[in-house]
Amino acid sequence: MKIELLPALTDNYMYLLIDEESKEAAIVDPVEPQKVVDAVKKHGVKLTTVLTTHHHWDHAGGNEKLVNLVSGLKVYGGDSRIGALSQKVTHLSSFQIGSLSVKCLFTPCHTSGHICYFVTKPNRSEPPAVFTGDTLFVAGCGKFFEGTAEEMYKALIEILGRLPPETRVYCGHEYTINNLKFALHVEPGNEAIKQKLAWAKETYDNGFPTIPSTIAEEFTYNPFMRVREKSVQEHTGKTDPVATMGAIRKEKDGFRVPKR
Repeated sequence: MKIELLPALTDNYMYLLIDEESKEAAIVDPVEPQKVVDAVKKHGVKLTTVLTTHHHWDHAGGNEKLVNLVSGLKVYGGDSRIGALSQKVTHLSSFQIGSLSVKCLFTPCHTSGHICYFVTKPNRSEPPAVFTGDTLFVAGCGKFFEGTAEEMYKALIEILGRLPPETRVYCGHEYTINNLKFALHVEPGNEAIKQKLAWAKETYDNGFPTIPSTIAEEFTYNPFMRVREKSVQEHTGKTDPVATMGAIRKEKDGFRVPKR
């Protein structure tokens, strides 16, 4: 599989997912439809599918225009508030994009209908990919707009956290540096966070995206995936992982990011 990152708006990412065997393609969260059409043309592929992670306008706001620009698109999503939705999915719904297998993972919390898309190429050794929208970010997670700490714990630890460790994580926004600054505030002694932050600053300064990470990496530096660790629990004064999840989300919501 081939994945092209298409930056959109100020810090969003759309992703063009290409099955190189069939030249069939899907687009994740196409908020800027013309950019998508241009990328499809550049690669000489046939766009058949829209994968919408959630209904917020910066993810789903381009759906209607895109279905007018490209005929015959199937628009997948887990929430009836998604524009131009044609295929409503639930947890573990599955379908193909050419030879690629897509499995839907229901991860409500940021929104009540949030879906992550897990993509594999059967009988190949290449690592899988997961498109996590605003549920899991590099070193962070989405705000709990329509859900609870319990739901985010389930999403991050029990659903996404059980994917193969080498799974590449493609998230909805370039929030990495600020997320890592908060992570370092939670765990000042964590070397993985310090190394990732130095790398992210250099990468971003050179004009490159800090995406993807992997599930295995996230467990080393993402405080929201480390809520079972003593070091994170001690920071919050909690001993329960779900209570810890709620406490660090609340703290991050009010966190003033250091400039340096």
